[in-house]
Amino acid sequence: MCGIYCLLTDKIDAEVLEACGDSLRVVSTMSVGHNHIDVEWCKAHGVAVGYTPDVLTETTADLALGLLLATARRIPEAAAAVQAGAWTTWKPMWLTGKDVAGSTVGVIGLGRIGAAIATRLRGFGCRILYTGGRGPKPDVAGPLGAEYLELGAMLAASDFVVVACALTDATRGLLGPEEFRSMKSDAMLVNIARGEVVNQDALIAALAAGEIAAAGLDVTTPEPIPMDCPLLSMPNVVVLPHIGSASVTTRLLIARMALDNLAAGAAGAPLPFPVPGTPVPRSA
Repeated sequence: MCGIYCLLTDKIDAEVLEACGDSLRVVSTMSVGHNHIDVEWCKAHGVAVGYTPDVLTETTADLALGLLLATARRIPEAAAAVQAGAWTTWKPMWLTGKDVAGSTVGVIGLGRIGAAIATRLRGFGCRILYTGGRGPKPDVAGPLGAEYLELGAMLAASDFVVVACALTDATRGLLGPEEFRSMKSDAMLVNIARGEVVNQDALIAALAAGEIAAAGLDVTTPEPIPMDCPLLSMPNVVVLPHIGSASVTTRLLIARMALDNLAAGAAGAPLPFPVPGTPVPRSA
């Protein structure tokens, strides 16, 4: 019996899976996302698939808030100015940014992470709007005081837009030229979900044309981002290397969960954290 322990960056396609032969029992990924695995192949061949849900919510929400603040208040640009010796004297409008407190923030995807982000933003006195493919979620939104709007209306009303939805066929390229044109010219985009949710070429064009003011990205297309990508030369863009879950505590817990899935699958036992709809491992 054998199993595969993989990362989000490993492409576990049919070719890889078939190369393992009939002894393959389980694929265990050290991630919540599992679109890098050919899950349909695994279902068809009785191979269990494990992932690590419900563990990085708070850590990723912390990062989202930090990225939003860094983008709004131009923190990386200001730090670079100090390092470059550009800090000379106080200037009334030098490196002025945008207030988060009291602003209107639109959240795309009010799942676990989206709700955790909204919870933090309540402390800033923000008006919270949200949208999502499944429509209103009153049980989640009610305690947060969040208002549901369709995507276009939410984009038009928001000072900041935070992308926190899952990557699916329906959300791939969700934000494109039309969506950016519908946003306020001083609005800012933050993406901590998946790079493919945003049409990156359209984002670059919108930033260059002044259709939106700035962007903070923890995810890009592709990853790592090429060094010649125009986003890296734009002073109004903050790009991070996909560190949403990068706290010591969270990463160690993710690794442990993935190992538990692998061990259970190799033994032919039910996985503690199976991807929904995937089979129980085949017996030896």
